[in-house]
Amino acid sequence: MGFFDKIKKAFTGEEQAPEEVVEVQEKYDKGLEKTRKTFGERMNELFANFRSVDEDFFEELEETLIGADVGFETAIKITESLRQEVKLRNAKKPAEVQNAIIEKLVDLYEAEGINEINEIQLQEEGVTVILFVGVNGVGKTTSIGKLAHQYREEGKKVLMAAADTFRAGAIDQLVVWGERAGVEVVRGNAGGDPAAVVFDAVARAKAEGVDVLLVDTAGRLQNKVNLMNELEKIKRVIQRELPDAPHEVLLVLDATTGQNAMVQAKQFKETTDVTGLVLTKLDGTAKGGIVLAIRNELHLPVKLVGLGEGIDDLEVFEPNDFVIGLFKGLLKEE
Repeated sequence: MGFFDKIKKAFTGEEQAPEEVVEVQEKYDKGLEKTRKTFGERMNELFANFRSVDEDFFEELEETLIGADVGFETAIKITESLRQEVKLRNAKKPAEVQNAIIEKLVDLYEAEGINEINEIQLQEEGVTVILFVGVNGVGKTTSIGKLAHQYREEGKKVLMAAADTFRAGAIDQLVVWGERAGVEVVRGNAGGDPAAVVFDAVARAKAEGVDVLLVDTAGRLQNKVNLMNELEKIKRVIQRELPDAPHEVLLVLDATTGQNAMVQAKQFKETTDVTGLVLTKLDGTAKGGIVLAIRNELHLPVKLVGLGEGIDDLEVFEPNDFVIGLFKGLLKEE
């Protein structure tokens, strides 16, 4: 059975999942409601304006997909592929064409995700160091706090490092999250050297048998050279003590910013070795199609997604649940 057939069974409810899986699927379903509604409305509008599937239709489809934040390259690929498919199937009814569009999106999404690792790579022994990067205001510090809470709930010993020393508010915010999560925060003075904070945090993590060290960093992307130098210095400090660390460099993006998040991702990818993405506020946006664009154009795995404001609403990214949440209810009876 192909990937799309499995997804189709989940769409129609033919395949029953275990209770804990259903709970996560429901979170995705609810979290992607705005995106799904907007995507459905765009499709309905497209088909309402066209009586036949001609060249004008395909041009409009391209625009519709770009407007749905699936990305420019993805929109072009889908449209080209669909031109051939519609001829082969001799598809004329709107339902047939709409299902073909969704099938193509799902197939492309799956093809681009082969060998993608969505789990955070935790070390079996010693300290796992996870570095968080991203511009201010995307939910970076909040994501670190939520992840710290989750790891502590799992019985891991966790430590956080407030290495965004250029913004006093960032240090204070991480300390507040530390209190909520019951996790200690290594901090320095506002305006101090971020690498010095990280040095202290790594030394303490090793001495105290910490399992996971979460490091917050500054997000001044407008000064790329300084930011790159700072991140490189932090990495050198970590690697002096732990040669194979950091084990993850997670870029935090705000899903509500759509294509702007793609621009940030490209810039950070040039600046540092990003290993994966954290996509926040996915539940508060109609721009969830950005996940398709990220996978197809950036080839960076999404590792965590924010599906709510609660402390437990940062979820490990599940590609299948995402697709079901994105397109559920949009497949038509042919």
